[in-house]
Amino acid sequence: MARHKEDILKDLMESVLNMDEELALKAAQEAIEAGLDVFEAINGGLVVGMEKAGDLFETGEYFVPELLMCSDAMYIALDVLKPHLKVQDSGDKVRCVIGVVEGDTHDIGKNLVKIMLEVAGFEIHDLGRNVPISDFVGKAKEVDAALICLSTLMTTTMDGMEMVIEQLVEEGIRGRFKVMVGGGPISPAFAEKIGADGYAANASTAVKVARELCGIAA
Repeated sequence: MARHKEDILKDLMESVLNMDEELALKAAQEAIEAGLDVFEAINGGLVVGMEKAGDLFETGEYFVPELLMCSDAMYIALDVLKPHLKVQDSGDKVRCVIGVVEGDTHDIGKNLVKIMLEVAGFEIHDLGRNVPISDFVGKAKEVDAALICLSTLMTTTMDGMEMVIEQLVEEGIRGRFKVMVGGGPISPAFAEKIGADGYAANASTAVKVARELCGIAA
């Protein structure tokens, strides 16, 4: 007898939180077999688990090795789920440049946001992690992006976000791009202070904020 959707989502969440790769694979396969909406499986299961792991990291209960093992479980499930994603067709794709600012190599949160935006129909140009400030601006100009997404998990690299915005201002092109920031140490107050256009607390809200910034109907 097929299990309830809530039970499968819980397994997906717990597989990530508890670094259980075997459960992640099993739950992802069950989600497909049960006909669950794949976006919901990712957003309501894997993303929740990764965000809970992030909370434990913030409180000092998890450290970087635990986060990496959580992400390993998440990616195993994603490998099963992603081929079944139905990307939303929003006509002409809105181009987005995304990356982790220079000095930071933590890209788990950035990767989750990237997946959510791709599913929502954005055209993503992923610069990866430890990205030099000038690369964000250069790529945004190159692809004529509408949105620049900046991520960091470290307090020591937060200033890099402001430097991106400052470079846009210095080049006289600030008005061409919306800038969204996010990551563990980032807050709405910080986003406002540096002149960012938007702030996303997590991958779950990133799509909503991105759509609002780019004038895309939900």
